[in-house]
Amino acid sequence: MKHKPIRKIVIVGGGTAGWMAAAPLAQMLLGHEHRPCELVVVESPEIGTVGVGEATLPPIRFYNETLGIDAADFMKKTQATFKLGIEFRDWGRQGHRFFHGFGGFGPPIRNRSSFMYWLRLARGAGMPPYEDWSTATVMARAHRFAPPAGDTASAANAFSFAFHFDAGLYAAYLRDYAIQRGARHVQGTVVDVEVRPEDGFVAALTLRDGRRVEGDLFIDCSGFRALLIGGAMQSPYEDWSRWLPCDSALAVPCARQQRLAPFTTSTARSAGWQWRIPLQHRTGNGHVYCSGHTSDEEAARVLMGSLDGPALDTPRQLRFTTGLRRAAWVRNVVAIGLSSGFLEPLESTSLQLIMDGVGRLVELMPDLDFHPGLAAEFNRRMARQYESIRDFIVLHYKLTQRTDSEFWRSCASMPIPDSLAHQIELFRESGRVVILDSESFAEPSWISMMYGLGLEPRSLDPFTELVDEQTLRAHFMRLRQAIAGTVDAMPDHGDFIERHVKASPA
Repeated sequence: MKHKPIRKIVIVGGGTAGWMAAAPLAQMLLGHEHRPCELVVVESPEIGTVGVGEATLPPIRFYNETLGIDAADFMKKTQATFKLGIEFRDWGRQGHRFFHGFGGFGPPIRNRSSFMYWLRLARGAGMPPYEDWSTATVMARAHRFAPPAGDTASAANAFSFAFHFDAGLYAAYLRDYAIQRGARHVQGTVVDVEVRPEDGFVAALTLRDGRRVEGDLFIDCSGFRALLIGGAMQSPYEDWSRWLPCDSALAVPCARQQRLAPFTTSTARSAGWQWRIPLQHRTGNGHVYCSGHTSDEEAARVLMGSLDGPALDTPRQLRFTTGLRRAAWVRNVVAIGLSSGFLEPLESTSLQLIMDGVGRLVELMPDLDFHPGLAAEFNRRMARQYESIRDFIVLHYKLTQRTDSEFWRSCASMPIPDSLAHQIELFRESGRVVILDSESFAEPSWISMMYGLGLEPRSLDPFTELVDEQTLRAHFMRLRQAIAGTVDAMPDHGDFIERHVKASPA
């Protein structure tokens, strides 16, 4: 059988998605004599990037490590801080706070979730809050940070972490990485897409200055414009705004707070929510809202009136429709990032979806035959992940007990996907968590959100009754003391950054 490898890959669009796609492809495909391949990134200087994605999830660390990126250098070059999770304020009900931390609530007991045993004891008397058994949460409350340490399971490594960073600086960092390894950077605006009449494949791009860029495989990182996947390939977009009604955002940086928090803050507002992301050189802020329930002017007033420091710019407006492009891979076009779908940044999934899209493309890399089964598998897994994350985000709105605005009343009463209804009902009736996509959020995340939003299980796993109560209480108290002692010995998050990964002045 004759092998027909891809000889030229063209990425349309730079920004975070384009360069996150280019970096691993440059690492793996360029500079190999036995498999020569060109990689071209076409980036328009006339088109800005969305660039509000400054918070990440823990797998970003493994993406960087796979590229061989030095962690300290990356943090210094992108003004990064550490992220242990998200603090939710006024979600569920006003005046309430809870934390979605990266990590679990202690080791399983007899193959059952430790949370289930905590729930049994909490129905008695004298049990501290379940968050006391989340090392990441205790660290965040104390503003402490140290990397996980040791090979034996302990409180010192029972957590994970991600980063906050400047998305523009991160894109530039990966751009330099890809170019150093042989990627070619072409600046120009695409004005025409040439499609082969015999099979509908993209043959070439025409730039405004007349240059023609041919390719075998085209990766669409053109953002909301979806120039190739939505334009040339005509892949339809499925609108999810009936479940996720927010359609607008305002973003603005401000001067950083004095104490550098190792977590993102999400505060629910009357018609949406507001983020705060602490970086070394500034704090990123944004207000995501539903234009049907508030005006742009009022949304801006709420945002600007709740900054921690002086604004460093004027708010930037973003309009969007949440949803998914059902076929993100059509013929020889693969959409990565916003061109393939959009979910609001409530759980910092934007860069994760880019990373996973690139990873699946690498795993399913075609040859010039472009076997349709590869595209079908890519589309199946991407759709499943988008739908699972969609449900996780819808959960934040659906479980509200707030009645102070029409927005929240409508969220509480809205119909939801059957998949999410099943997950909510199972937890409400039995305390059990069902995971429908193993590549998305895991059980501790669902527990953090469902219980944090006030969903109380009506019954428990009967197997939890088989452990002696006093033995169980002693076990939990030892774990809690171990976590508290471990965190007390950690340095302040800001001090750790100052000593180890301090960036040069912006």
